Amino acid sequence: MNRLAFLLIPITQLIATRNFAQVNNKTANEFRLVIGTYTNSGKSDGIYTYRFNGNDGSAVFLNKTTTADPSFLTMGKNNRFLYAVNELGGGKGSVSAFRYEHSNGEITLLNTVPSGGDHPCYITTDRKHRYVFVANYTGGSFSAIRIKENGVPDSVIQTIQHNGKSITARQEKAHVHSTVLSPDEKYLLVQDLGTDRITIYAVDLTAAANPVAVTPVSVYNTVAGSGPRHLVFHPNKKWAYVIQELNGTVTGLSFEKGALKKIQDISLHAAAVTGNDGAADIHISPDGKFLYASNRGTFDEITIYSINAKGKLNYRGTASTLGKAPRNFGIDPSGNFLLAGNHLSDEIVVFKRNRSTGLLTDTGKRIKTGAPVCIRFIPE
Repeated sequence: MNRLAFLLIPITQLIATRNFAQVNNKTANEFRLVIGTYTNSGKSDGIYTYRFNGNDGSAVFLNKTTTADPSFLTMGKNNRFLYAVNELGGGKGSVSAFRYEHSNGEITLLNTVPSGGDHPCYITTDRKHRYVFVANYTGGSFSAIRIKENGVPDSVIQTIQHNGKSITARQEKAHVHSTVLSPDEKYLLVQDLGTDRITIYAVDLTAAANPVAVTPVSVYNTVAGSGPRHLVFHPNKKWAYVIQELNGTVTGLSFEKGALKKIQDISLHAAAVTGNDGAADIHISPDGKFLYASNRGTFDEITIYSINAKGKLNYRGTASTLGKAPRNFGIDPSGNFLLAGNHLSDEIVVFKRNRSTGLLTDTGKRIKTGAPVCIRFIPE
């Protein structure tokens, strides 16, 4: 081997190593972002996809697809499928399935089936993507829809109707707002804003049909007039937190064997305030140290809590979402950024998260989207 060839070997290896590191660094810190919207405002066409940079918080538009009021989204098997509720009334509520192309964010409609009730507003699926579970808000019911091997929802639908009411004008009947599987996927927790109840059902995801046992395992009654909306489990799988839309509180709960037990109720406000709450969404940071809750109404802000070793929340502060009606928000998988979807301002505001304090700082970056109502990150 001549001397020049000998010298070129380590240089070539160095270049290859550097390129490999660059590719892997990009992959580790870049995500796909999928946004659901309300199209009834005339400012949006449906679902939008972006490439999101987890290093600097920038987003690049990739693609969009037209569908009516896709107000909540969940991903399917191998992130190759996307399921959306079409939040329509008059018996037109439905679930649409799409093929999702990761490379360019292209979304192609596969089929649409009834949701089992009016104004479906929430959808989730199990880890093996055998069923999707849908909350029908105005219909006061929830549905289980089987997913076939090809990723397409079946017409086999189980719908369970809730009944009852509570003490406010909004609570004149049942209004199911979310359907959340327990971490072990043995139970389905159904939050009903209209009746102030969290009803827990046993589920059998191996069943060919009707996976939900009709008789509940247990029922947890929240404070009258509180309006339970969304629920999230802590990464340790022992604690759950529910945001109460009507009275602006978060309830911390322990969860064991299909039953909830209260840890605490805590306000979205540090002190007494004048105004109308419209609490909406709730998420926990990937490290499990902080909980975030959005509040619309007259506040338009996100409240930040730390989570202690016993599952209790400690108020840390609030951040204005710099827009109107933060109906939904998302934390990127790296935990570096929080994206607040200001539904009535037609944009998503990108905040930098302080990992030590949990506090939020405006990056100045915006994603212009008509009526954003659901934000979902997909790892690269």
